[in-house]
Amino acid sequence: MKKLLILLSCLWLTTTMNAQFFNRLFDSAKKSAENAVEQQVNKKVEEGINKAFNPESQQQEQQEQVEQQPQEQPKSGWTCPACGHKGNTGKFCTECGAKKPEAGNAAPAPKKSLESVYAKSDFVPGDEIMFEDDLVGEQMGEFPSKWDLLSGNAEIASVNGLTVINLNDPSTEIAPLMKEPKNYLTEAFTLEFDFLGGSEAKGIYCDYIIHLRNMNGDDVVTITLNETSIYTFWITPNEEQREQNASASPKEDEWNHVALSFNKRALKVYLNGNRLVNIPNCARPQNFTIQRSHWDDHRNLMTNVRLCKGAVPLYNRLMTDGKIITYAITFDIGKANIKPESMTEINRIAQLMKDNADLKFEVQGHTDNTGTVAGNQKLSEQRAQAIVSKLVEMGIAANRLSAKGMGQSAPLADNSTDEGRAKNRHVEFIKK
Repeated sequence: MKKLLILLSCLWLTTTMNAQFFNRLFDSAKKSAENAVEQQVNKKVEEGINKAFNPESQQQEQQEQVEQQPQEQPKSGWTCPACGHKGNTGKFCTECGAKKPEAGNAAPAPKKSLESVYAKSDFVPGDEIMFEDDLVGEQMGEFPSKWDLLSGNAEIASVNGLTVINLNDPSTEIAPLMKEPKNYLTEAFTLEFDFLGGSEAKGIYCDYIIHLRNMNGDDVVTITLNETSIYTFWITPNEEQREQNASASPKEDEWNHVALSFNKRALKVYLNGNRLVNIPNCARPQNFTIQRSHWDDHRNLMTNVRLCKGAVPLYNRLMTDGKIITYAITFDIGKANIKPESMTEINRIAQLMKDNADLKFEVQGHTDNTGTVAGNQKLSEQRAQAIVSKLVEMGIAANRLSAKGMGQSAPLADNSTDEGRAKNRHVEFIKK
């Protein structure tokens, strides 16, 4: 009996202690929950005050919510290395017509920021080609056939499959072969070429000197382009000497595009679409040369040289001829991807169409006779379609444009000469 009483006493004591423990545990949980609710209420109140007196915090919150939303999954298919269009399933890009890259050779999409720079550039390419050298057909190690050597040495070379002119000796200076070597620049002209930037990491630099001269061989304008600046020296019509220095940053170990325009007395110089030199009054030059600097550690590689007569306003050309013929929309050799520097001209066409809402165009691609008839026909169709797609992307209604490839069927000039083939590689906008 005594043992039974002791056992019952132990059970009663254990039950009482457990009840007290669970009561304390429940009270603690209840208090924690109340504190959490109170903190949430305080946070909401504080957020409400912040939003009322600081609208930017609300915009930031909305932006964070957007960023946290799941991203749209990319379409199946391959991505075009030329224009970045996704979801292609055939052998050619449905956006720009570029060929599907081979496995392992896909290139990243080009930076659209560079296109934007060119689209905003005020550089206006010339209308009629006076001299062009794309180095097609040149032999490695030989002197470039369209140039004259004034000093030093130059030869044809290859960089990553691209044919270039290598000004490989210090002080090398070359001039284009022209019928009138001392007097061929018109009162309005544009000059463009591509050059490979240096590499500070490799200790290699570039330095180009463009001489714009009169018939006596005297410099009227000297433009020195190096790693950090464009230094310009010029003579005014009353023979006063002046100079201008602008900071410049060519892309290292990448191809850069330099362009200059002269109109009666005004000279502008551009690097990758950005205007860096603006001279309002200088003497008219009549010929030009390109020279390498005197230093041994410089790398001077250039290609795609083009000299054109100055441009006539697009609307004037359209009203006179019923069409616009342009050489300023360019592509890589044998491809349909539009070069970034072409955006200057494409932007002018787009603006013309925006200013004239009833204007419609048939975009025609034209080639020279290099290659096969079938290949040129297909390439011209792809290029015309690439231009149409780009204009539609820029806000032009698709029903105002059509694309047509003319191949080599409608040449403007004789394909037996370099000058003739250069003129036959063009784009026409035919008013409909």
